[in-house]
Amino acid sequence: MRFSISIPQFHSDGEFDPDALRAHLRRAEELGFEGGWTQEQVLGTKPHLGAIETLAFAAACTTTLRLGCSVFVLPLRNPVHLAKSMATLDQMSGGRVEVGLGAGGRNRDFAAFGLSPEGLVSRFTEGLAVMRALWAEPSVTFDGRFWQLADASMEPKPVQKPSPPVWIGGSAPAALRRAARLADGFFGAGSTTTENFVGQVEAVRAELVAQHRDPAGFQLAKRVYIAVDDDADRAGERMSRALRELYGPFADTLGNVAITGIADDCVRGIREVADAGAEMVLCTPMFDEREQMERLAAEVLPRVG
Repeated sequence: MRFSISIPQFHSDGEFDPDALRAHLRRAEELGFEGGWTQEQVLGTKPHLGAIETLAFAAACTTTLRLGCSVFVLPLRNPVHLAKSMATLDQMSGGRVEVGLGAGGRNRDFAAFGLSPEGLVSRFTEGLAVMRALWAEPSVTFDGRFWQLADASMEPKPVQKPSPPVWIGGSAPAALRRAARLADGFFGAGSTTTENFVGQVEAVRAELVAQHRDPAGFQLAKRVYIAVDDDADRAGERMSRALRELYGPFADTLGNVAITGIADDCVRGIREVADAGAEMVLCTPMFDEREQMERLAAEVLPRVG
């Protein structure tokens, strides 16, 4: 099992402390976490620092931590710009970038980004093809429905060849098939229960077989919202409040997605995620991030493997 930790991004106006985040990131490395991951939320009432900018800060503060976002909603982004940002970040971090992508669904505020939901899947698949080509090829000619390039070049390439690892997240059957067909790994969402993740892993593995891809070369991961506390009820109540702040009314439809309770409860919950097929677990505390990270590293994660 490999364990990553979410990078704190929830900071109200005027409350961000760069020294505290720097210390947090360096401590994550000391504790042995493999990676530090962000989430993308451009619009919303909960204060949320930008994913790419936070990753750039993290790259400057660390030396070994793998750095990723789960996930960028690719149809809302220009793939040429995103490819450039990820290539630059891979150079600046010495080849430590992971790229998480998702289609995002049709309930996004497309108009705010000057887009429409028309051709959502085509925009996603074309965008990923453009990014991979720009990362790997000296000259790119691409004639798609949404993107057209003529002898376009992007330099420097990412340090990782032919590209940084690409993860695809999602829950719809079509998204699971896309992950198996186009990505290097599948990333289960924090808003998905462990029970649902079991079915997603089974579907991804079946599609890998159908695509004649070796499952041994494909990665499986899941974000886990987690809270460890000596008072199990308090952990659950605090997590419920935090998820309502993040997801709004949608939180009431999620079901039992978080792992909360005393250390034994959290060990059991993460073991269930691992048994479901996750090779990497992204631990995502939603409050008291530094204290939670320390407790996870000391009381929970060493007992999971």
